[in-house]
Amino acid sequence: MRDRVWHADSVLPSAKLSARKERETPEALLRPHMPELDAIRGLAILGVLIYHGLYWTRDFTEYPPWQRVILEAAGPGKFGVNLFFVLSGFLITGILVDAKERAGYYQQFYFRRALRILPAYYATLLILVVLGLTSRGFLFMSLLYSSNLSALFGIAMSYPVLWSLAVEEHFYFLWPAAAKNLSSKHLKWVAGFLVVLSPILRMLCHESAFGSLMPRAGCFYYTWNTADGLALGALVALLVREWNQDRKKLRNLSLTLFGVGLLIALGGLPFGIETRTTSVGEALQWVPWNFWFGGILGMFLLAGSGPYKNWVAPKVLVFFGQISYGLYLYHLFVFQFYRWIAKRTGFEEHLGLSLWMRTWSYMICGGLAAIALAYLSRKYFEEPFLRLKDRWTPKSAKQEIAHPRKGLVLREAEERGFEKLPRA
Repeated sequence: MRDRVWHADSVLPSAKLSARKERETPEALLRPHMPELDAIRGLAILGVLIYHGLYWTRDFTEYPPWQRVILEAAGPGKFGVNLFFVLSGFLITGILVDAKERAGYYQQFYFRRALRILPAYYATLLILVVLGLTSRGFLFMSLLYSSNLSALFGIAMSYPVLWSLAVEEHFYFLWPAAAKNLSSKHLKWVAGFLVVLSPILRMLCHESAFGSLMPRAGCFYYTWNTADGLALGALVALLVREWNQDRKKLRNLSLTLFGVGLLIALGGLPFGIETRTTSVGEALQWVPWNFWFGGILGMFLLAGSGPYKNWVAPKVLVFFGQISYGLYLYHLFVFQFYRWIAKRTGFEEHLGLSLWMRTWSYMICGGLAAIALAYLSRKYFEEPFLRLKDRWTPKSAKQEIAHPRKGLVLREAEERGFEKLPRA
């Protein structure tokens, strides 16, 4: 009996040690299920939502100093768009590079992108028309995914959030050909070149170097002036694949991006980098944020594949990431609808709400309504189109998706909102 007890006691700690070691062993950096990337989407959309709810088009002179400080803290939320760009460059480049040798490369990519993007996008345009929130000129530009180029034709941007979607669509038009025809080495050079070129073009645009053909008011929106965020994300995707799961190199890259971003931010302060009123500010204001977001992306990949995966993928952020596309599309006209109701009914005056309380009522009520609309859109409108993509995916491709080391990990994960993938 003693021998049996001794044997059981000796085996049990060994089993516990083995289980603990298995939990602490890092997974592959690129996996079929990466909820930490959805959490990044969640951070990006929350930043944009808070920015438009508390900061955008607001007259801060009407608020006392302490309230002004709180509202101005929402200002950096506008850089959530840059975070979207970096993440999109990372994901789309991974999709394209992993699929470049497969038949139907272009057809699969564009068909699946159309099913993911077009239904909610054109539904948004329809809502804008019904509510009378867009001009004919801007509607025409938006139908062609060129709303960010409206200033070139003297057309006011009726619904500003659509500009970034136009930039991404232009990226989808051009980048697949580059990924297909260039080696990874040359693609990295192109991405690095764009990271440097876009700030230079922003500076030239600010100085009106192109005269009336390039209105300075649109420098912020033009695709060629905004490519550096997408290119930086693409560069990270290519490096992660080249390093073949080398966690130390990714950690060093992330820290380098944080450091370079900080140096650029501090070095640009004397030259007005905090605003875009100077040519240096126009050129460099986005750059530190792009670098920091690249570093965050790397750190999230490291943490998400290690023992701290739950820290970088809280359920609330994953949820916001999964509804981020619809929430980005809808939130601004929901806020506008709230203002219309408040003006027509006068309920804020009847309730005796102060300016401070009206501000937060606008943010909370409008934000919650937009979240609810985005959730319903994702579940009942967008999801049926997403399921159609499975019919287009060959069986061999689905099998490759289930095996991270065979590539194509990011494609299915990104397109299905990083939901858990079926195993082969």
